[in-house]
Amino acid sequence: MSEIEIINAKKIYHDVSVIENLNITIPKGSLFTLLGASGCGKTTLLRMIAGFNSIKD
Repeated sequence: MSEIEIINAKKIYHDVSVIENLNITIPKGSLFTLLGASGCGKTTLLRMIAGFNSIKD
């Protein structure tokens, strides 16, 4: 498994910024949890990490 590092990620849908200036580092071999309210961008972030959504739009 590799380290995941995201620096200044941004995602915009229809002129609405849903993720702005996101910085996160997930160290190699670690487990992490993504918690947040409904509609806060959790799935969008996971899709960005997986490569289904672009990091900058």
